[in-house]
Amino acid sequence: MRTCNLDGRAVGSLDQAYDILARQLGFPAHFGRNLDALWDVLTTDLEGPCTVRWHHCHESEAVMGPDFQRLLAVLQDAAQERPDLCVEVDVRG
Repeated sequence: MRTCNLDGRAVGSLDQAYDILARQLGFPAHFGRNLDALWDVLTTDLEGPCTVRWHHCHESEAVMGPDFQRLLAVLQDAAQERPDLCVEVDVRG
């Protein structure tokens, strides 16, 4: 199983999130580093099963503003599309 751990204390932008997701989940070289490309990779290119865990997400949310909600929505929507993708958000810490 592939696992990606996003630490909200270190994720303050979409670019930082893309870097971590791509590195930890082994995204293909053609990943376009935007939300549409993220959707495509998560729903078609990524081998499962995999889990994305976002710890201290409230800290990312405070810094990223609306980008946080857009990114989280793509992750959660992709998880609804495929049963072998799990997104866990830790709002406590």
